Amino acid sequence: MSKEPTISKYNFDVPWENLLENKDFLKVFLSDVLEQYIVKQRWYGGKSSKIKYIELSEYFRIQQNDEVYFGLILEVDFIEAFYHHYFIPIAFVSDENFAKKDRILPVSIKNQEGFIIDAVNLESFRKLVFERIANAEAIDKTKVQYHKSDLFSNITYESSGFLGLEQSNTSLIFNEKYVLKFFRRIFSNKNPDYEMNRFLTERKDFKNTPKYFGSINFIQKEKDLVTIAVMQELIPNEGDAWQIFLKEIDKVFSTLKEKNIDINNLPEPELYQRLRIHDIPHRIIDWAGLNLFLKLKVLAKRTAEMHINLGSEFEDTAFTPTHFNGDYEVWLKNRMIYQFQNRLNIIENNLHKLDGYSLEMAKDLLSKKSLIRSKFLNFDWKKLKGERIRIHGDYHLGQILVQENDFYILDFEGEPESTIRDRQVKQPPMKDVAGLFRSFHYAIYATIFNNKDKYNYSQEELFKAAELLYGYFTGVFLGTYVFKVQQANLNIGYSQERNFILEYCLLEKAVYELGYELNSRPSWAVIPLKGISNLINN
Repeated sequence: MSKEPTISKYNFDVPWENLLENKDFLKVFLSDVLEQYIVKQRWYGGKSSKIKYIELSEYFRIQQNDEVYFGLILEVDFIEAFYHHYFIPIAFVSDENFAKKDRILPVSIKNQEGFIIDAVNLESFRKLVFERIANAEAIDKTKVQYHKSDLFSNITYESSGFLGLEQSNTSLIFNEKYVLKFFRRIFSNKNPDYEMNRFLTERKDFKNTPKYFGSINFIQKEKDLVTIAVMQELIPNEGDAWQIFLKEIDKVFSTLKEKNIDINNLPEPELYQRLRIHDIPHRIIDWAGLNLFLKLKVLAKRTAEMHINLGSEFEDTAFTPTHFNGDYEVWLKNRMIYQFQNRLNIIENNLHKLDGYSLEMAKDLLSKKSLIRSKFLNFDWKKLKGERIRIHGDYHLGQILVQENDFYILDFEGEPESTIRDRQVKQPPMKDVAGLFRSFHYAIYATIFNNKDKYNYSQEELFKAAELLYGYFTGVFLGTYVFKVQQANLNIGYSQERNFILEYCLLEKAVYELGYELNSRPSWAVIPLKGISNLINN
């Protein structure tokens, strides 16, 4: 059976090189076509909002001889009165069998039938971008600025492809050694991932993050530097720390049954108190194994080293440590109260989705909303002696790769819900620690939820074991982390201050998580609810 040829209803009598100057094309492309395409993309972040209209904010050519591609910066305006900017590189292809899943528009240009597609699907485009970075001048003053580090010299293109599936960006792999990450949602400023990665590897020689090799930045009309892409080292790995810890924690819970352990008789740790390995009771080591705690020590050390490097700059003001002040307190409280009120509304609208233990804790939270609000308002900068630094900002086990019992930290973009300005605010390092602790909590409970019939204990007993394990995880981590940062004279405050900030940030993180769980998977809302309950009821 022969295929019928695809005939486009869109015909334009202008060459591809001038198509974006054609008003008729732009009208069709922006209003009739692009909305349908963009809402289906994994990287699109406005799925819970309704698009009002899409504008072509700016565009630029990516060209070599007769090869012409366009980089589009789109402004997506929503009826809720806010907007996002997205980056899409586009190409025109005439092969009907090509890139069937990533076609944006069937179109006829100068009587040639074809398709406009996302250019990342073309090897010729990927090769061109790679070569533009590899051959970048030391100083680029053009509108589209390609940059390469000193490490990225005398390198020729060999191969390219896609690196896995990502939600918010598109990562390409080159020569099996380099990763080029195209940022899809972009901001009128340097992307923190580009800024932090370059700082840590070029200025500070931090070994446990991918090396910075190059970037593409675009100068907007307002002279703002917009990061389009960053080229980094590919770290060979055994998976991310989330996957590795899930496997390790599954072994820990399986051991309960194998050794017939009485969970109610296990010694409980004091939460968020520093522990050395030899402080852990023998019965806990016998249950959880020494290897897991040794991994936690290494992870704590790498986290401390990241913060030490981020807090040791005295020339570049974007990275110099600073003290707490009134402006930060006002910014923080406004942010927290707004977020908390938003989550309260979500809880009240989703109570019907909860039952049992989750419903009980949700009702407890609602009855104590004034107490939680007062905890957020209880932040008094005048009592704090520590310093604020640039931090990772979205630190969890999924942002960390594992290679031969060592850890490599990725993705410094910051919290997805935050503005670019908020992501660049200097924060207490304990905020990253709190993010990782919430990730530990999630990994432990996810193991229980993913293996409901495997462990042969009641849910109540498994939850008790989960909290015990969490207490020892966090204690061992803090024991190494605090010792390491104090040894390097990074000022994270006195003991009482550290605990206050840690608990404040843990409460912030758990409240943040609660909104996601109630909207996406209510059965998991018990995890952030338990985290909040621990902090308001202890």
